[in-house]
Amino acid sequence: MAPAKKGKAKAKPAAAAESTQSSATNNFPACIRSVPPSSVAITIHAKPGSKLASITDFSDEALGVQIDAPAKDGEANAALLDYISSVLGVKRRQVSIGCGSKSRDKVVIVEEMTLQSVFDILERASKCSA
Repeated sequence: MAPAKKGKAKAKPAAAAESTQSSATNNFPACIRSVPPSSVAITIHAKPGSKLASITDFSDEALGVQIDAPAKDGEANAALLDYISSVLGVKRRQVSIGCGSKSRDKVVIVEEMTLQSVFDILERASKCSA
C-alpha cells in the first residue's frame, strides 16, 4: 500500500462554486422556485370563499392567497389563476395549476417569467395588501 502524501490539500473549486450558487438562490423564499427553461413554480395555500381576492402572507412555506370564489366545480381554481395572472401582469394562458387542483395547497406554474421578477412582484403585492 502506498504511503499517504504529505502536504496541503488542494481546494476544490467546484465546492466553492456550489456554495456561491446556493447563496445566490437563498435570496428567494422556498415557495417560489425556477422551473427550466423559463418558468417559475409558486407554492400557494388557497383560502376560498373570501369576500375579496388578496395575498395574505408570503413565507417560505407558501404564498397565502384569499380567493373570492367558492371551492366547488373548479370555481376557486379558475379565480385563483385569474388573480395570480392579474397580479403578475401576464396573460391567463401563461398560468396553470401544476398539482393540487383538489387541495388548498397548490403549485402554480407561471411561464415565461424570471424568478427575480416573480419575487419582486409578489413581495410588493403582499406588502400592499397587508
